[in-house]
Amino acid sequence: MAATDQDFAGVFVSRPDIARLAGVKRPAVTNWERRHADFPSPVDPGAATERFRADDVLTWLSGRAVPANALRPGEPMGTTYGDRFRAGLTGGGPGGLLRTVERLAGPDADRLRGSMELDRYLEWLLFLVQNQIVEPEDGLAKTVDAWSSVREHDLPEDMVPHRLLAELADILGRTSMGSAQEGRAAFDHVLVLWRAAQAREGGAFFTPPSVSRVMAGALAAVRPGAVRVHDPYGRTGELLVAYLDAVAALGGSAPVQVSGRVSGGREQRVAAMNLRVHHDRPIRLGEGPHTPALDPSADPPGAFDVLLTNPPFGRRLEDMAPPPYWVYGAARRSEFDWLQYVVSRLAPEGRAAVLLPAGAASNTGAAERVRAGLLEAGTVECVIALPAGLFTLTPVKTQIWLLRAPGSEDERETEVLFVAGEHLGHSVTRTQWALSDEDIARLVEEYVSWHTARAAGRAFAGTAGLSRAMPLRDIADHGHSLDPALYVRRPGPTLAGADETRERLAGLSEEIETLHARAEEADAEAARWLRRYGL
Repeated sequence: MAATDQDFAGVFVSRPDIARLAGVKRPAVTNWERRHADFPSPVDPGAATERFRADDVLTWLSGRAVPANALRPGEPMGTTYGDRFRAGLTGGGPGGLLRTVERLAGPDADRLRGSMELDRYLEWLLFLVQNQIVEPEDGLAKTVDAWSSVREHDLPEDMVPHRLLAELADILGRTSMGSAQEGRAAFDHVLVLWRAAQAREGGAFFTPPSVSRVMAGALAAVRPGAVRVHDPYGRTGELLVAYLDAVAALGGSAPVQVSGRVSGGREQRVAAMNLRVHHDRPIRLGEGPHTPALDPSADPPGAFDVLLTNPPFGRRLEDMAPPPYWVYGAARRSEFDWLQYVVSRLAPEGRAAVLLPAGAASNTGAAERVRAGLLEAGTVECVIALPAGLFTLTPVKTQIWLLRAPGSEDERETEVLFVAGEHLGHSVTRTQWALSDEDIARLVEEYVSWHTARAAGRAFAGTAGLSRAMPLRDIADHGHSLDPALYVRRPGPTLAGADETRERLAGLSEEIETLHARAEEADAEAARWLRRYGL
């Protein structure tokens, strides 16, 4: 069981102890004291060797992250000096839980799970890691004992793997968690692997963390003070977690009501664990169909201040009467059902972010009529194009649509911000791409800057090669297409550069002709020598 800060209340440490336990040089402690007025005071000022309360020092150091270039091997990003300090006091090591979980979910997984499917094994591991984080005082043994009581119902071992749970609990129970940050990193590691295993078995594709952060960061910045927040297709709760993270990062108050809807019981369990690990609050999570037209009443009643979702797309809705919220057109692709449903559930001044396939921006026919209706109602604020390869196991290209409630636009001419982010990101594996922290910040900042300028009555100049605001009349001239690539041009060579390129090509052509002539001369000379020798 991980030690709590209260366990160190009677422990005292000197400045050299602080430096050793935090993994810094002795002068660093003196610098902290001089530069930070809130650094703990010694309990015996003036003594030959002044001492500090270990719990006070731990609290202070827990707010100071170790720089990336100072991390030790095996320490995850986000490790604090407090993690090192705590681990030194308990005899453990920061990163211990994460390393143990990486081993249990990786090299040791096949041995431990036997014939059990990988996704089920990872789900049990996820459950135990969650319990160690949120209920450390109870210990994992109590959790396993509770599951062992199910034996009286004679459930088979493959449904409740008692021996596996006991072995995993024993391994995890002997591992120090170190800090809440490390615990969340360990949980997220297993969650990512579980998502990938689910996708390989035909399950849903989950929202990449970098995409979640763009969607959540944009909404948290432009709609502060939201009371009701909802994800109508919550998957594993990743978007709700990202939104609560973004609100906290901006110093805002957490929304009073946070809810979501998922497609099945397993997703419901995992989403509840995810939200509890990251924000320790109960979340209302219902179940519902893959598209709202099949059951428009599946979500809680009333309007929402913020809606964000990554819905399933590419499905056809046949043989059904149009639901009442299809006020912009009867396009029977599921993505246009989702768009109209989300807009219909927004409160006045509400905002939404919906992740859609890139094709939704330019599909013709009924899809164009829906886009035209949404645009004329002033509901589309921004479309952000993302690079391909962000999703595990699929290269699908996606875009984020940022929406507002109908009628919330003022008297000014409606315009839409287009952000072309296809060129951003970096490769993390041979087949997968990710957005960096800087990329995420750039995408969010473009939308926030446009929104700020709009609210102040100023024109938004955009960023060359990245963003551009377009009036509705110009969008209509392009068939109501909302593809950012149509409006934002990537910087190309200047005229002078083009002339220089043509000159270089002409020079290369002359060189090639000269080389050909020399080759022909060499061939003729060789032929003359061969004839001289009768060959």
